[in-house]
Amino acid sequence: MHEIDFLMLNNEEPMIIDKYLTNQSPLFRKLKSWQWWVLVVVNIFFLIAGQAAAVILGRYYYDQGGNSKWLATLVQTAAFPILYIPLFLLPASQEVSSSSRYPSFVTLALVYLVLGAILAGDNMLYSVGLLYLSASTYSLICASQLAFNAVFSYFINSQKFTALILNSVVILSLSAALIAVNEGSEGPSKVSKWKYILGFISTVGASAIYSLLLSLMQLSFQKVLKRQSFGVVLDMQIYTSFVATCICIVGLFASGEWRTLSGEMQGFGKGKVSYVMVIVWTAVSWQVCSVGVVGLIYVVSSLFSNVISTSSLAITPVVSVIVFHDKVNGVKVIAMLMAIWGFASYIYQNYLDDYRSRKSRYDGETRNDP
Repeated sequence: MHEIDFLMLNNEEPMIIDKYLTNQSPLFRKLKSWQWWVLVVVNIFFLIAGQAAAVILGRYYYDQGGNSKWLATLVQTAAFPILYIPLFLLPASQEVSSSSRYPSFVTLALVYLVLGAILAGDNMLYSVGLLYLSASTYSLICASQLAFNAVFSYFINSQKFTALILNSVVILSLSAALIAVNEGSEGPSKVSKWKYILGFISTVGASAIYSLLLSLMQLSFQKVLKRQSFGVVLDMQIYTSFVATCICIVGLFASGEWRTLSGEMQGFGKGKVSYVMVIVWTAVSWQVCSVGVVGLIYVVSSLFSNVISTSSLAITPVVSVIVFHDKVNGVKVIAMLMAIWGFASYIYQNYLDDYRSRKSRYDGETRNDP
């Protein structure tokens, strides 16, 4: 996958010069090094800032009097047309499919419909969780996504279950358990204990379903689409978001919540203009995050994008504490530190896997081309 060189400096340990970026990213060969790094930094900023802003604005919507769960779910995918911007700006990948046969329209439609429906249900659970939990607690529980991701990847994508991955699963599970049993934890505006439990279960369930969704998407790339170029990944994001948006619109009208939106706007704490701006910018923030995810897949690699995505989950609790002054007791601090520990174990395992694959490729190329 990646090419690496080994150099000896004096009598020190071998120094690795990693050339995988020049081989992994088609843009690296077309742009100057500093231009490529600018793109990487911009996409990292999009991902982290978009995710943090979306969670903060979602919590702010509820704090100021918003109460529509279907609207909160809708805004998570409604701005998907923004994803066409990178599709037009960045050149298409020249990656060739590993199979001469391309899936039929019916097959593609079925894949997008199923995944889009799962995405809509998952977003609804996230909305319920954010309604009954503080932003910091919600973000910490979302960290359990990594543990579920490891489990589903093992059963669906045949990913190895190493000691580091097991450590990550256990630590993140314990972190979420601490939040669950913490007597000092409370939802916004002191919601009832039962609603707090509902928010906790919804967020854990959403994290599990999202991890399942990622594994199913990866399986679709491998077994159905049989390729994973920039355009194919972006199509997956766009069409599943389109399906999820349609389902949310139907749910908004079928539930009758659309009738309450006018009164909700009238009674919004900061006024009508603020209400509209919160809705719009929440939708934009989620898609800015998606642009960052897909952009990093294209300019670097899917592994790097996944690492940054998971690492950003540790930033949102800190931001929410600063913005909303969420109550932080000793148990929550310990849970946050444990989550960071779990993140580190997961990321380090990904680094080891990537390093070994690059070394294996380098050894093979050396034998074939002495």
